[in-house]
Amino acid sequence: MTTTFVHLRLHSEYSLVDGLVRLKPLAAKVAELGMPAVALTDFHNFFGLVKFYKTMQSAGIKPIVGVDLLVVDESGEGAATQLVLLVSNNVGYKNLTNLISKAYQQGQRQGVPTIKQSWLSEYSEGLIALSGGRLGEIGVSLISGRKQEAEVSLTALMDIFPDRFYLELQRTGRAGEEDYIHAIVELATEKNCPVVATNDVRFLSPDEFEAHEARVCIYEGRALDDPRRERCYSQEQYLRSPDEMAELFSDIPEALQNTVEIAKRCSLDLRLGEYFLPDYPIPEGMTMDQFFIETSEAGLAERLADLFDVHAANFKEKQEIYAQRLKFELDIIIEMGFPGYFLIVMDFIGWARSNEIPVGPGRGSGAGSLVAYALKITDLDPIEYDLLFERFLNPERVSMPDFDIDFCMEGRDRVIAYVAEQYGRDAVSQIVTFGTMAAKAVVRDVARVQGKSYGLADKLSKLIPFEVGMTLEKAVDQEEELGEFLKQDDEAAEIWSMALQLEGVARNCGKHAGGVVIAPTRITDFSPIYCDETGAGVVTQFDKNDVEEAGLVKFDFLGLRTLTIIDWALRMINSSRQNGAEEPLVIEKIPLDDAATYALMQRAETTAVFQLESRGMRELIRKLGPDRFEDIVALVALFRPGPLQSGMVDDFINRKKGRAEVSYPHPQYQHECLKPALEPTYGIILYQEQVMQIAQEMGGYTLGGADLLRRAMGKKNADEMAKQRDLFMQGAIEKGFAENLASNIFDLMEKFAGYGFNKSHSAAYALVAYQTAWLKTHYPAEFMAATISSDMDKTDKVVTFIDECRAMELNLLPPDVNRGNFHFSVDGEGGVIYGLGAIKGLGEGPVDAIIAARDSGGPFKDIFDFCARIDGRKVNKRALEAMIKGGALDAIGPEGEIGYRRAVMLTCMDEAVKLAEQHVQNKNSGMGDLFGESIVDSASDINYNAYSAVRTLSIRARLTGEKDTLGLYLTGHPIDEYASELKEMLPNRIVDLRPGKEGTAVSGMVVAMRVMRNKRGENFAFLTLDDKSGRIELSVWADKYNAYRDILSKDALLVVKGVVSEDDFTGGLKLVADSIQSIYEARCSKLKCLELRIPAEGGDWVEKFHSAVSGYKDGNCAVEVHYSLSHAKGRLKLGDQWKIQPRDELISHLREEFGKNSVTLRYH
Repeated sequence: MTTTFVHLRLHSEYSLVDGLVRLKPLAAKVAELGMPAVALTDFHNFFGLVKFYKTMQSAGIKPIVGVDLLVVDESGEGAATQLVLLVSNNVGYKNLTNLISKAYQQGQRQGVPTIKQSWLSEYSEGLIALSGGRLGEIGVSLISGRKQEAEVSLTALMDIFPDRFYLELQRTGRAGEEDYIHAIVELATEKNCPVVATNDVRFLSPDEFEAHEARVCIYEGRALDDPRRERCYSQEQYLRSPDEMAELFSDIPEALQNTVEIAKRCSLDLRLGEYFLPDYPIPEGMTMDQFFIETSEAGLAERLADLFDVHAANFKEKQEIYAQRLKFELDIIIEMGFPGYFLIVMDFIGWARSNEIPVGPGRGSGAGSLVAYALKITDLDPIEYDLLFERFLNPERVSMPDFDIDFCMEGRDRVIAYVAEQYGRDAVSQIVTFGTMAAKAVVRDVARVQGKSYGLADKLSKLIPFEVGMTLEKAVDQEEELGEFLKQDDEAAEIWSMALQLEGVARNCGKHAGGVVIAPTRITDFSPIYCDETGAGVVTQFDKNDVEEAGLVKFDFLGLRTLTIIDWALRMINSSRQNGAEEPLVIEKIPLDDAATYALMQRAETTAVFQLESRGMRELIRKLGPDRFEDIVALVALFRPGPLQSGMVDDFINRKKGRAEVSYPHPQYQHECLKPALEPTYGIILYQEQVMQIAQEMGGYTLGGADLLRRAMGKKNADEMAKQRDLFMQGAIEKGFAENLASNIFDLMEKFAGYGFNKSHSAAYALVAYQTAWLKTHYPAEFMAATISSDMDKTDKVVTFIDECRAMELNLLPPDVNRGNFHFSVDGEGGVIYGLGAIKGLGEGPVDAIIAARDSGGPFKDIFDFCARIDGRKVNKRALEAMIKGGALDAIGPEGEIGYRRAVMLTCMDEAVKLAEQHVQNKNSGMGDLFGESIVDSASDINYNAYSAVRTLSIRARLTGEKDTLGLYLTGHPIDEYASELKEMLPNRIVDLRPGKEGTAVSGMVVAMRVMRNKRGENFAFLTLDDKSGRIELSVWADKYNAYRDILSKDALLVVKGVVSEDDFTGGLKLVADSIQSIYEARCSKLKCLELRIPAEGGDWVEKFHSAVSGYKDGNCAVEVHYSLSHAKGRLKLGDQWKIQPRDELISHLREEFGKNSVTLRYH
């Protein structure tokens, strides 16, 4: 069959601005329609190029690569016109890569990339150009009736692209197309320029038009029915068949034939899968390999001197083991051509360490390399922990080594900047990532563009389970309520229908968290680049997989918050050690067998301990009771769905605790030769490395072959597994093992390989976990101060960590302008000083100004001195108020209790600010010298005495101020205000509760709340109640949750009746709710009457009382008035019309009017 048409203009989902074509369905459709080739011409990018190229080739379709460009004149002011460029050979590919990159770096207009007409001449070689149809430069001129301009433009473009320029024709049912075609065909005939037909494809079938319109609106942030939005697309822009195109252009057959001719002319040979390493500078007179060997051997000698006593009798023997392993690794690395890679990683990690940027001990399989350990790339001895090099770099499976390196969050960008400086800014780039329309987000997006209500979108989105990998289809299967809702609500079904079409489509692009590529030449020799309008944020247009396919080597620079925490803690620790004339603490040298650290873990007090802080992990730790480093390595590997669900975890714990037999690996099928590999995990096959060691010991595999076996087991490929079983059995029989034993051991390996974890990664992260646990044990204040500082902007995290400080009985001090810093700090006596930066409304700039003023002029004396010395533009009145309420000025307030101090400062704040402004004006006008250097000098009578009559803040007002500014209650507990009342109502305190079958009542504040859903789709909740004496977890099951949901919220004060029992998880107690009341409801149910005592000098008390209670009548609480005079006293029981609602506000008001001790609540 003769080919009649090839699609040369098509936008995929990677076009981002439009396009709904997914690549695999595209390949299938093109093959089905019998077309031998297809082009991808996404808008100004090559985001999908590598995926497109590989997908089409694997489907036997010729891939044609190109882009749709916007062209502007030299001024950059006029309207942009379209132009399509197709790559005809490898020179064209390089030119188009450069052109796209230049469009982002130099041609962006309001965030939209464009190219200038003049750039085309420089980069035209190897490119075929299509005119862009009616929206191209020539088309725009013709439609506007400017034929002469169109002729000039055509001549210019034909000169730039000799024999490679085509006038583009389209019939997609859009306005003005036929007029354009008549004019362009006439011009083509006059100028002897060939024409070509395209269908400007945006989707595969006509029924996807509406979904495509929604996709465009999502990108533009508009609604589908917005009358102002341009309707640029039609339903005809689908992947038409050659027959449909032949019918459409039967009057211009050459336009179709030219598509085939162009396809024949386009031949791009992408070199994928080859690696191009950057050069590492080495000393003259040495080869790369010589330098690599010499550096590695010197590094190992240094490491061994640290690890062992070099004068010990057995040192030579140990040294030989390490030397042999080093030689083995060096030979493989050199043979595979990767010395440069190792040296580059060594270089930037060495730079980071020498510039005091914390680096992680390793991550992933790289920790299994002794060469990496010798070069100080990693910090874990792979021989001591049985870590395998072949798990990282396998000579039998050629792939790039891949070091994932953790840096402290603060220093990571400095390391990337160093790499760019060292290897050339044109050679270094970060990597693009693509955000897709995931289940929850696509529902919200679609609802917005369809103009549906926010409430409907919110409800629909919340019905989708929050789970990694969740899809719309899975959500309907899992959530019965969601399926029902979609059946009942037409609007919801409409949203869902379109969301299904858009789910998973690329939505936007971003920057990979840590991926960096270093090219041997310029990045643009391998991939076009993308950047923002300012030229910053440069990333490759190929994602992390494609960029490696294109030949660039990826380095992962990851930011690990825990390293920042350790660094900050060490700075505080070493500062105080220096003051005490002690040696600095070096975290890498702490002992790994510290009994106190393991005791902390066994108590499951691992909040803020890296990798060990989640609720489930703490439960596992409590059961396992780690008492050696290998147990922490195992914990990191065990706490995953596979091991937890397979029974492996319970088996591991039982063996460790002596409740089950330790066998290697199974009581019926074991062998002594497997003991060395399995002993650290009590005979359980837990790590991938153990699978490899068993294959080596029993099956006679090389470790490289064993790594291939491990991968095959992980992928569960039946054919491959059958081959591997034969190999294993054959090797085992040759080594003298019984066939039955070998077969059963292989079965066990296959079963556990699916759950097996990378031990190198587990060990490296276990080391960081141990370091944080050690710091928490031995330097709790410094560790917690650093931990809270790292999450200071997340109030919920701060609250959790502050609670932990209290549980650890650390002295928690309010923020303090005279002692505090931006971050949390320590006071030298084991106390943690609240960070000034954690006060809401106080940023880094104001805090820096406060600290600078304190450093230059000494501690602040009072609020007047503070305001005089701080620039009012940096610390405004709102910030000052927040600082007073948060307690930061307590130390410079007047004498008296905290509530009084803060009340006085809030009252005199305006005056202090006014005086400070006046002082600045005086100083600026030269009057400063007359009145002294500061307000305090110039007016000694300015002090707190004038405000001594100010009323003290109530407990509630003080704590509310703290909650508003710090996000938590720092100097007290809201329950304090109700202490005497609750004592009358409920004698029980949480600390006194004991398990029992009888119900009991207790009160407390809700400090944490988790709402979950049971299998029937009903909500239930776990609350943590705190009454200052202790905490208890409260279970509110579905029926009770529905009954009391209105009063269940964080910070609510509740009175709960229920049954107390032991909590197996925490080892403490839990309470199951029977009935729940708010404090007000409890008060109403228990209160007999309110007593009001009127002193003899009460005067117009009737009027005051009437005014106070007028808004709180129609209650059920009686009022008794005790009235005293000098010669008589009496008790008045007011009538039912005076019964009140005993609200907090009323009681507070009465106490303010008649005195704190004049109001008494009497209970039944």
